[in-house]
Parts: sequence; C-alpha cells; structure tokens
Amino acid sequence: MVVGNGSVGDGAAMLIDAADIVIRFNDCRSFGRAGRRTDVIAVCNTGRPARNMIGSETWRESAPVGACSQIWSVRDPQKFNEMRQPLVLRHPELDDFCDDYTDAFRAFAEGHGKVHGVIDRRVHEAMDAALSAHQPPPYVVPSSGMVVIGELLDNPAYAQDAISIAGFSHEGWDGHPFAAEKRLVDAYVAAGRLIRLSDDVAAAGKTPYISSDM
Repeated sequence: MVVGNGSVGDGAAMLIDAADIVIRFNDCRSFGRAGRRTDVIAVCNTGRPARNMIGSETWRESAPVGACSQIWSVRDPQKFNEMRQPLVLRHPELDDFCDDYTDAFRAFAEGHGKVHGVIDRRVHEAMDAALSAHQPPPYVVPSSGMVVIGELLDNPAYAQDAISIAGFSHEGWDGHPFAAEKRLVDAYVAAGRLIRLSDDVAAAGKTPYISSDM
C-alpha cells in the first residue's frame, strides 16, 4: 500500500493497516487518519524539504519515523548533481533544489537500525519517458509518489504483489506534472498494474478487488 498525503475515505485506515507493506512520504501527513502502519518512508532527499526534515527533531522523533524499518531516498544524488546547473538557468529561484542530504538520511537510518536505500536514476528517467506520452507541460521533476510507483512496478521483487495506492490527489507544487501523472496512474489502474483505493471502497471498509492475474 502506497499512501500519499492527500485525502482518503473514512474506511481507509483499516485497509491500509492490513496491508503487508505500507509506504508513506516525507512528513507522513496521512499518518493517523489513513492508518498508522508505516514500514517505509520515502523522502525527498534534496533541497529544502530534505533540509527541513533531517534537521527537525520533530520529524526524527515522530511516530511514523520511529515505526518504519526503511527509509528510501527518492532522488539519485548523481542525477540531481547533473541537473543543478541547467535547472538554475531555467529556475534561478531553485538554486538549492539539488542540494543533497542523502548521506544525512543514510546516517540517521543506520544510527536507528533502519535500512536506507536510494531509488536509482533509471526509475526517474523511465517515469519521465512514461509521462511524455501524456503531454505534460514543462516541469521540474516527477513527484516522489510517481517515482515510488515506478520503482514498485519496475522492481522484480514486487512482480507478484498487488500494489494499491491511496491518498493520491495529484495536486500540489507546480514543478511536478500532476495532471499527466494522474493520466499515467489511471492508465496503470486500467491495465491492472495498480489498484486505486477509491473513496467508496474505503468508506465501506471493503478489501479492494484483486484479479487472479495480478
């Protein structure tokens, strides 16, 4: 279960907590109202969000961070280092966007008995390619949620798993191509590669239907 920070149905918490693995994002704003189970936290490991999280005692000592066993850094440091100069030319206001805090997240994870991993740049680049078919306007990077979905769909370790998502409103910072991401996610759902935990299913507290060929 991949849980974004958007709204969820009233019955979602029970279904989310019943999943085998629950992945949340950054400051885990969905924690509580969308269940409490947290196995993985996927973090933006560059720029201001990274600096604010890793530098915050509140984040480090929060319940979901304490509960998780893994922290995934969604931004490949080498790729973001290569992006720095071209990005600053186009968006001078993002001069700190590629500042890298991966080592700080790694040190924190290892110091607290958690596994740390970095999602490889090829996943980011594969998402750029997949999004291009959905005619996004110029954007900076795919969202963390999109990169995590790409990792789960691409990684053979999850090939036999049913992957559900909840709390994906596809809204937020205009540097992410959210409209195109929604179209891409809808295409994955239509193809049976993802299950979207819809509000009606969550409200009823029912397990989402999973076809036998998934």
